[in-house]
Amino acid sequence: MKLTFLGTGTSTGVPQMRCKCPVCRSADPHDGRLRCSALLQSEAGAPGILIDCGPDFREQMLRIGSPDLACALITHTHYDHVGGIDDLRPYAHHCPGAHFPVYCRADVAADLRARIPYSFAEHPYPGVPQFDLRTIAEGNTFTILPGANFRPLEVEVLGVIHGRLPILGFRTGSFAYITDASELPAPTIERLRGLDILVINALRAEPHPSHQNLTQALNVIKETAPRRAFLTHMSHDIGLHARVCAALPDGVTLAYDGLTVDF
Repeated sequence: MKLTFLGTGTSTGVPQMRCKCPVCRSADPHDGRLRCSALLQSEAGAPGILIDCGPDFREQMLRIGSPDLACALITHTHYDHVGGIDDLRPYAHHCPGAHFPVYCRADVAADLRARIPYSFAEHPYPGVPQFDLRTIAEGNTFTILPGANFRPLEVEVLGVIHGRLPILGFRTGSFAYITDASELPAPTIERLRGLDILVINALRAEPHPSHQNLTQALNVIKETAPRRAFLTHMSHDIGLHARVCAALPDGVTLAYDGLTVDF
C-alpha cells in the first residue's frame, strides 16, 4: 500500500494569514501545511482512495499529477474537510454513470446536499459533479473496488469524538487514519492496536477543547504501539518541524505535505 499526505495542516493552514511567528515565516517546506487530506493506494497503479476533500484539494492533486481516484472517504462535515468537494467534478465525469462514490456519515451526506444542491437536482445542468453518497457509520465494514484489475479493499469505520461532534476514522489492514479527534472511545482504541501505520492528529502542544494536543496523541501512540506513527492536522503552534521531530520518540514523526509512505 502507498499513503500520500496531501495536506497536514489544521483549518487555517500554515502559514496562517496575518501571522509572523517563526513557523509561518519558516523557509523549510516541511513547515508549510495545506488543509488536512490524504490519498491511499491499495497497490501500484491502483486508483487512489481520497480521505477528506478540503478547500485545497485542487492544488493538492495538481501537485501530484492528478492521479485516478476510486472514491472519497469523508471523516466529518467541517469546511476544511469537505470544502473542495465541487472540485471532484473531473473525477465524477469519468466514473461509470458519472456519479463519484463518497462514503460518509448521514449528517455529512445531508450537509453536502445542502452545500451543493445543484449536484443533486432532478435535472442537473450539464457539467456539474454528481455523487453517489454512500452512508456509513461507526462499526460498519465496507468494501471498495478500486478497479477491475485490482484487489478489493475492506475498510472498517471507527468512532471518533471531535469536541461534541461524533466523526469517523478508518482502518484497512494494518493502517488506520484518525484526524480531528479530541477523544477516542475504548472500542476505537482496541481497533488501533497491531498496526503498521497509524496516522493521528496532534494540533499543538497546549490543550484544545476539540483536538488532541501533542501529549494526548503520544499517549494514544504509546498505548496502541503501532510500528510507525505519523502526526497530522497541525497548526503553526506545534512548532518548527525539524525541532519537534528531533524530540519525538522513535517511530513517531510529524507528517508533511507530499510525504509518501509505502507499507
